[in-house]
Amino acid sequence: MLVDTHAHIFLEQFESDFDQVLERANGAGVSQILLPAIDVASVHRSLELADRHPALFAMAGLHPSEVKKATDEDFEAIAKLASDERIIAIGETGLDYYWDQSFNEKQHDFLRRHIRLASELNKPLVFHDREATWDLIRIVREEKEASSKPEQIRGVFHCFGGPADVTEAVMDLDFYMGIGGTYTFKNGGVPDATATVPIDRIILETDSPFLTPAPHRGKRNEPSYVRLVAEKLAEIRGLSLEEVANATTENAKKLFDLP
Repeated sequence: MLVDTHAHIFLEQFESDFDQVLERANGAGVSQILLPAIDVASVHRSLELADRHPALFAMAGLHPSEVKKATDEDFEAIAKLASDERIIAIGETGLDYYWDQSFNEKQHDFLRRHIRLASELNKPLVFHDREATWDLIRIVREEKEASSKPEQIRGVFHCFGGPADVTEAVMDLDFYMGIGGTYTFKNGGVPDATATVPIDRIILETDSPFLTPAPHRGKRNEPSYVRLVAEKLAEIRGLSLEEVANATTENAKKLFDLP
């Protein structure tokens, strides 16, 4: 049994064959799929899908790239939705400096709001990080240090790729690391950067429809392909697929309190 902890299958790329996508995931041994939000509308869409399909689970959050146009009212809507017992995590949130650095301070502000919301509700965080790693780590550290319940600031650094000093910092924060398609990329460096991460700190993901693993790079990603990530992890770590599946599924269930 496998869990895809990060899949945006609420997007329009999946409208034409949504049921088939779920069937293929089930056929690949993927029993649960977690849906990280990007904006308010995507939370509502994820909740609708989760209500119809027991294998799906919704999150609530504003993707950092959406923060530029986000308002206080948008965050208030996220906070209200996040209190719904069907919402299993706060995310995806984080920092993204790749496309536009004109609103970095606003990203920092909204990130802190998400962290405090997660702590208040005692729900895990799902972090997006693109070219902003040390600012993200610094802010998480500051929030944990200032919190009266630092143990409730927990979660996963999604699409984790190191390097080694970042790996150490994330482990010091007691967060999990989400391993996805980039782990299978030739010369991508992710296996080396995560070589010291124990299996009990790893969860698997696809980031569908993005970052499709080998040998399907260039095509739309989907949850069934999380099995390819598990197979590569098993190969590199010298483990059986069953061992990887059992460990990473247990990690996901523990972090997200899945049934």
